[in-house]
Amino acid sequence: MSTDRLLDGRLKIRHLVLVAAIADEGTLVRAAEALHITQPVVTRGLREVEDLLGVPLFERLPRGVTPTEYGRPFIERARSVLAELRIAGEEVRLLQSGQLGTVTVGTHLAGSNLLLPRAIAGLKAEHPRLTVVVREGTPDTLQQLLLAGDLDLTVGRLSSSVPVRLEQERLHLEPIRLVARAGHPVHDGPTTALAQLVSYPWIFPVAQTALRAELEAVFFHEGLPLPADRVECTSMLTLRNLLVSTDVIAALPMFIAVDDRELRILPTPLSSIRRAVGVTRLTDRAPSAAASALLEHLRVEGARLAEFEREHAEHEAQQFGRYA
Repeated sequence: MSTDRLLDGRLKIRHLVLVAAIADEGTLVRAAEALHITQPVVTRGLREVEDLLGVPLFERLPRGVTPTEYGRPFIERARSVLAELRIAGEEVRLLQSGQLGTVTVGTHLAGSNLLLPRAIAGLKAEHPRLTVVVREGTPDTLQQLLLAGDLDLTVGRLSSSVPVRLEQERLHLEPIRLVARAGHPVHDGPTTALAQLVSYPWIFPVAQTALRAELEAVFFHEGLPLPADRVECTSMLTLRNLLVSTDVIAALPMFIAVDDRELRILPTPLSSIRRAVGVTRLTDRAPSAAASALLEHLRVEGARLAEFEREHAEHEAQQFGRYA
């Protein structure tokens, strides 16, 4: 099939809307209901797209449909096109109303405490009428929202590998440090070696996360079992409340703890765990003016945090003689 056939006017926006609705709903009947049209219209529209492409997009099953190997990439691209059109329409509406636009950013833990808030503060000082929408979620969820066009970019820990449509930009490295509340008995002990901390209650990341695997590797390297008394949690609000109100120990990105007066960083070496923190965005979509403005402020704040991290590491090296 020549790709020109998709651009000669026969493929309509309604076809993309219809295909996305069928994929979302799982049946032609429910897709028709969601679009407020009849099932024959849905059936005819799907047949038009499949005839144009020359391949089946969905496999018909007794209780619905499922995307074929041809349908999956086409549906993903259709959703991206629709997301771009929604963004274009919203930008026009905002310009008509005298606003500069909206940027939607996703975040999870790393980068959410200092990098992103400082960048947003700088952006709003420069463009007070620009709207910033922050959405929190797990890294996997945010990646899917980014691919679907529901986010302009994400801020947080960078992955060792990402889908081909995504690109990453590192802004700074952030060590992972062990943290306990101010006044925790561990601060008065003779040593804060990891072996002496296992008997305390801990908060661990949930299984299947990168930080959990890295912590397990540290304990294994030290020949230690995982703490028997532990809570597994990804909610920052729950985690911090437990940290300041009980004797738990947790591993957190350094910048979450360094700016919190109720928490203190332990001088326990975790040198093997460092997070590359930065921005992830789509390669096949030019950033909007609002997203570009936020990205520039993120780069500025990332450079400042990188310098702070270097100074903090030098201070700890002098104080504890353990960190380089």
